[in-house]
Amino acid sequence: MLRFIFSKLLYLIPTFIGITLISFSFIRLLPGDPVLLMAGERGVSAERYAQISAQLGYDKPIWQQYLTYLGNLFQGDFGNSIVTKKPVLTEFLQLFPATVELSLVAIIIATVIGVPVGVIAAIKRGSWFDQISMTGALVGFSMPIFWWGLLLIIFFSGTLGWTPVSGRISLMYYFPQVTGFMLIDSLLSGQAGAFKSAVSHLILPSIVLATIPLAVIARQTRSAMLEVMGEDYVRTAKAKGLSPARVIGVHALRNAMIPVITTIGLQIGVLMAGAILTETIFSWPGIGKWMIDSISRRDYPVVQSGLLLTAGIVMIVNLLVDLTYGLINPRIRRQ
Repeated sequence: MLRFIFSKLLYLIPTFIGITLISFSFIRLLPGDPVLLMAGERGVSAERYAQISAQLGYDKPIWQQYLTYLGNLFQGDFGNSIVTKKPVLTEFLQLFPATVELSLVAIIIATVIGVPVGVIAAIKRGSWFDQISMTGALVGFSMPIFWWGLLLIIFFSGTLGWTPVSGRISLMYYFPQVTGFMLIDSLLSGQAGAFKSAVSHLILPSIVLATIPLAVIARQTRSAMLEVMGEDYVRTAKAKGLSPARVIGVHALRNAMIPVITTIGLQIGVLMAGAILTETIFSWPGIGKWMIDSISRRDYPVVQSGLLLTAGIVMIVNLLVDLTYGLINPRIRRQ
C-alpha cells in the first residue's frame, strides 16, 4: 500500500509542472497588457512602461520568466492582485470555503440521490422506473447550467418567492466568519434565523451544480451494477440462499463502487468548472465568480494563480479517490 501511495505521489510532480506551463502560457494568450493596466492609463510614457515591465519581470526572456515564476511558487509566492494589491493566495483562501461549501453540498446531493437511483434502475432493468430515471439522467446531463439556473430562479424565486435570488445569507445578519463556511458560522453566531437564511440561499445553487454529477453518477452506478450482477460470485451468493439485500449490498454494490467512486472523484473537477457559471448566476462569492471577475478586469496574476490552485486541488482530490480504492476493494489493497 505504501508503494502504491508513493507511486501516485510521484505522478503528481510532472502533472504539477504541466499545469504550471498551461497556466503560465494561458495568461500570455489573453488579450490586453498588464503593464498598461497597472499604469492606469493608455498614454503611459516609455520610461514608465519600462519601469513597470522591469517590476513585473516582463522585460526578461520568456523562459527566464517561467523559471522565476516556478521558483516563486515553490516558495509559496503566488503573486499579488493587480487590482486589489493583495496576495493572490490570501484572497483564494478567503473565498475558497464558499466554493467548497457549495461543491460539497452539491456532491452530497448527487451521490445520495444518484447511487440509489442507479442501483434500483439496475435491479429493475427495463421497468418504468429504469426508463424514466435514465431518461431524466440524460436530460440532466444535457441541460446547460446557465439555462437551468435561470429557470429555477424565475420559478422558485420570482414566481413562488420560496428562495433568495443571490448571495450566501440575508443582509439582515452580520457576524464574524470563523470558519468561512456559512452554514457553520451561522450556527455559531447564535442569531435566530441566520442558519435558515444560509440554507435557503444554498438550495438553488447546490441543486443546479449537482444536476450534471447526479446524472453521471446514476448512469455509472446502473452500468456498474448490471456488470457486477452477472458475475459468478453474485450468482453463487444467490444460490446459497442469501437475502437479496445482502447479495446486492455486500457482494454486488461493494464491487460496483470502484468505477462509481472514480466517477465521483472526477466530478470534483466538473464541480469546479460548473461552479464558475453557478456562482456567476447566483452571485455566490466563491472562487468561480472571483475568476470571472478577474478575467473581465484583466487581473492576470489572479487568473494565473487561481487556475493553478484550483487544478492543484483537483489533483489532490483525485489522489484521495485513488487511495480509497484499497479501502473498498481488498483485492486492490493486496496488490
